[in-house]
Amino acid sequence: MDQDSHCTAERELLEAVSRITTSSTTSPSDEEENQPKAEISCQVRKENPEKDDMQDSSATLSPNSSMTTKELQEYWRNEKRQCKQIKLLFEIPSTRIVEHHLSKYVMYKIIILQTGSFDSNKSIIERRYSDFEKLHRNLLEEFSEEMEDVTFPKKTLTGNFTEEIINERKLAFKDYLRLLYSMKYIRRSKKFIDFLTRPELQEAYGCLRGGQYTKALEILLEVIGLQERLTRGNPVAIVPTLCAIVVCHKDLENPAGAFEYGEKALARLHVHTSHRYYMPLLETMITLAYELGKDFLSLQEKLEEWKTKKDPIRVFTLKELAVREYVR
Repeated sequence: MDQDSHCTAERELLEAVSRITTSSTTSPSDEEENQPKAEISCQVRKENPEKDDMQDSSATLSPNSSMTTKELQEYWRNEKRQCKQIKLLFEIPSTRIVEHHLSKYVMYKIIILQTGSFDSNKSIIERRYSDFEKLHRNLLEEFSEEMEDVTFPKKTLTGNFTEEIINERKLAFKDYLRLLYSMKYIRRSKKFIDFLTRPELQEAYGCLRGGQYTKALEILLEVIGLQERLTRGNPVAIVPTLCAIVVCHKDLENPAGAFEYGEKALARLHVHTSHRYYMPLLETMITLAYELGKDFLSLQEKLEEWKTKKDPIRVFTLKELAVREYVR
C-alpha cells in the first residue's frame, strides 16, 4: 500500500467512528514495513504474498451490529491502530553468568522496544544459549525453507565463558532476533512468540496458582504489552492474559482494576462469543459491575442471550480457567 492509500484508509476509519454505523467498510490491508537489513550474512527467500493475505484476512475482525456505541468506537480505534507501522528492535546490552549447583551458563539480557518514538514500555527478558538453540530447532521444523540460510552461533568445546565469546554471541543473538522478526511468517508464529513470552507467563501463572497474586500481577503487567505487540492482528490471543490480570485484581480486592481489564478482554471477544473465556468473563464482569455500582443490565442481557444460543454445558469460572493455563 502506498502512502496516499494508507492515509485514505485512516481517514475512512475516522469517518466510520464519527458515523458509528455498521455499514460495509473496506478494511485496510496489512502494510508490510520495510524489511530491516539482516546483519547475519544470509539471504532470505521472498515470502509468499498470497499466503500473507490469507493470514491477514482470517485475523481481521468485523464490526457486529449488536455492539454498543462505546464498543464500536473501541473496535474502530483498534482497527485504526492496525494501520500504523509497528516495528520492534532487539538489543542485548549485558549478560550475567549463573552458577546453579553443578551447572553454569550465561544469561543474555534482551531489551525489546518499539521504534518510531520514545518507548517507555520497553520489555526486558533474559534467555540462555539453550533457549535460543531450542527456538532455532523448533523454527527449522516448521520453516525449513525460510530458515535455510539462517546461521546460528555454534557451541564451542572450551572458552564459552570468556569475555570474547560472550560478546560475540551477544551480537550474534541480537542480529539473529532482528532477522527472525524481519520475516513475517516467523514473527507471527507461535514458536517465536512463545520464546519471547512463555517463560514469564509460566512463572506468572505458577504464582497465580500458588495464591501469590501480587507477584503474578506484577509479571503479567510486564508481559502484556509485549504480548500485545507480538500478536497484533490477532487480538483474541491475549484474552487469557487479560483475564488472568482480572483474576489477580479481583483477589487482591481491587474491583476497579479488575473491571478495567475485563472491559479490554470483552472488547476482543465481541465477535468471538464461542470463546471459552466469554461466558466466565461475562459472569465476572456482572459481579464487578454490581459491586462498583455500574450498569450491569447490559452485561446480564448478553449473558442471557449467550445461554439461549448454547447448549447447557458445564462452564468453568474465570479463575478456574486461569489456573489451567500453562500447566505443564
